Amino acid sequence: QVPLVESGGGLVQPGGSLRLSCAASETIFSFYVMGWYRQAPGQQRELVASINSGGSTNYADSVKGRFTISRDNAKNTVYLQMNTLKPEDTAVYYCNAYRVLWGKRSDYWGQGTQVTVSS
Repeated sequence: QVPLVESGGGLVQPGGSLRLSCAASETIFSFYVMGWYRQAPGQQRELVASINSGGSTNYADSVKGRFTISRDNAKNTVYLQMNTLKPEDTAVYYCNAYRVLWGKRSDYWGQGTQVTVSS
């Protein structure tokens, strides 16, 4: 079973919206912090947003007020609603799940989905 399955990327014009989805196994969804990272060509992978099991969220400054991360516990799915998209949001977006146990971090990664913002 693939731990994380993403969907929802694509091509959108500046100012447009997209919603990414990431489905996880029940175990991962229950015990891991879920999040989205992105990586643009020639750039390091960066955290976009994260949400823990209690619903607390964290956002990169560059997306605050435009992106919203949420989770549906019944579907074991986390979403990233992206509004007012800019060309600089163009990147491969990766779903991530992590936890820290006994001081050691463990990560799961999705396969990545391309988001292109262009006119």
